[in-house]
Amino acid sequence: MTQRIDDYALIGDLQTAALVGRDGSIDWLCLPRFDSAACFAALLGDEDNGHWRIAPKGATNCTSRRYAEDTLVLETFWETRTGTVKVVDFMPQRDKAPDVVRIVEGVSGTVEMNAVLRLRFDYGSIVPWVRRADGHRVAVAGPDSVWLRSEPPVKTWGQQFGTWSSFTVSAGEQVAFVLTWHPSHEPRPVLVDPFESLEHSLADWREWAARCTYQGPYRDAVVRSLITLKALIYAPTGGIVAAPTTSLPEELGGVRNWDYRACWLRDSSLTLGALLSAGYVEEAAAWRDWLLRAVAGDPADLQIMYGPAGERRLPETTLPWLRGYADSAPVRIGNAAVEQLQLDVYGEVMDSLYRAREAGIPPERHAWNLQLSLLGFLESTWREPDEGLWEVRGPRRHFVHSKVMAWAAADRAVRTLEEDPSLPGDPSRWRAMRDEIHAEVCEKGYDPVRNTFTQAYGSMELDAATLLIPRIGFLPPEDPRVVGTVDAVRRELMQGGYVRRYSTAGPSVDGLPGEEGTFLVCSFWLADALLLTGRAKEARELFERLVGLCSDLGLLAEEYDPVTGRQLGNFPQAFSHIGLVGTALALAAAADEDAADEEQGPALGS
Repeated sequence: MTQRIDDYALIGDLQTAALVGRDGSIDWLCLPRFDSAACFAALLGDEDNGHWRIAPKGATNCTSRRYAEDTLVLETFWETRTGTVKVVDFMPQRDKAPDVVRIVEGVSGTVEMNAVLRLRFDYGSIVPWVRRADGHRVAVAGPDSVWLRSEPPVKTWGQQFGTWSSFTVSAGEQVAFVLTWHPSHEPRPVLVDPFESLEHSLADWREWAARCTYQGPYRDAVVRSLITLKALIYAPTGGIVAAPTTSLPEELGGVRNWDYRACWLRDSSLTLGALLSAGYVEEAAAWRDWLLRAVAGDPADLQIMYGPAGERRLPETTLPWLRGYADSAPVRIGNAAVEQLQLDVYGEVMDSLYRAREAGIPPERHAWNLQLSLLGFLESTWREPDEGLWEVRGPRRHFVHSKVMAWAAADRAVRTLEEDPSLPGDPSRWRAMRDEIHAEVCEKGYDPVRNTFTQAYGSMELDAATLLIPRIGFLPPEDPRVVGTVDAVRRELMQGGYVRRYSTAGPSVDGLPGEEGTFLVCSFWLADALLLTGRAKEARELFERLVGLCSDLGLLAEEYDPVTGRQLGNFPQAFSHIGLVGTALALAAAADEDAADEEQGPALGS
């Protein structure tokens, strides 16, 4: 039976990540990087495509589970007729080779455990050759090699193209399994002590979480989201992947299945804001440096996304041997949207670097020259249609959000030059560009009859991205056109209390068949817009409903289907958790301001 998307837990080592189901099975793991081929792909197929399950004999799903406080160490509990057992799953931050550690601990009584490991390299398509060596089971196929051992040793045997074991644990006993990947041409990897690794992992995560400066309401949800964002950072470079998975569907049984194991530029501004607001300057600086390396080169060659180390080639292909999650095919790897023109990313880059400078992150000497080069290219192309931030696979359009972000690029240039006149550049040139874009958007992207900005010039459709207009600074929150846009989005894009990106009914904007769920980050954007336009109570109510959608472990996918009550899309999704952090901090700041005003009021009137 297929696990729900939100039935999965995340573990990771800051270079890759795995998903662990309620049934004790690791069904997704790419080694050695987020975007490497999966060796466990049951998530997108079945058990024959690779998984690793440890559970009590005859058990289905666990009794309960949790993360050890302020960590990414998963604790899964099973209560059985003969006793209770706990399985601790984690990936220690690596020195070189990636490890997955699973520690089975007896809590009470005696429990018989079963384990089965089916390694399938290259996304579940290659069955490795397995042999014994130095107390390990060693699986090899082409460039990949995986070593499995247990402490204390337990008996294993081969069956049905898998490695099986059966053992018992009593109260106070522990059995640890360690799975280590390394290139098959290299000698055996260095052995890690699973119990020492657990202590180090707990300490590392708690030390990191303690750096969070936010102490307001919903702190547990904020810290869990920040830990999730940290887990999606590729530590060697500072890049952050949108999600650790590919092809988890936006509609069950549909074709809206995409690979999110890449780093999108548009995430940069929101990621920087979330990290900086919570006190994580080091991670924000690493992301800034990744951004500068990734976008270096001809501005005409700027991409909307890159690989975790800044790779440019992300060709899209399908994997026909995988049936897809809940029969949602095709399964895609790579992303053809990398070749699209999306003008908003120039604004995202400019805004990100402006925020970094504003936060006191020391500027790189070459960064401003790079920004001027990007602006020069945008100056000659902003009038063109593009595919927009939603990466539509229909015809190009003059998307309002793209134009607004082009305005933001010019605006951040003007602000930077005003704040630091020693920098080279002509602020009057960028003011003229800013003013021209502003006038055109207000003329062509606004529907005066309905009092709302639209998705594209001349379009009747709405777009949740227009909720960002006041936050970007394009218009003040009190502007009637902003208030009208917020009301129109609530009226036309809300479903079951949450926000869709845009309408998929009627003529398809995105060139794809089928429907999709409500988009979680868009719902957070609505909460932000409600707060900015003076409707704090409604903003808080929406935020609390959104927090209520988090899984029992505090995780969010990309979308939510209010009809079936299921999370949809790739999981966990950085954009969704960035939205949660940003809205929580905005609500807390507004509450502090209100409290200060109330405290100040009587004194002023006395």
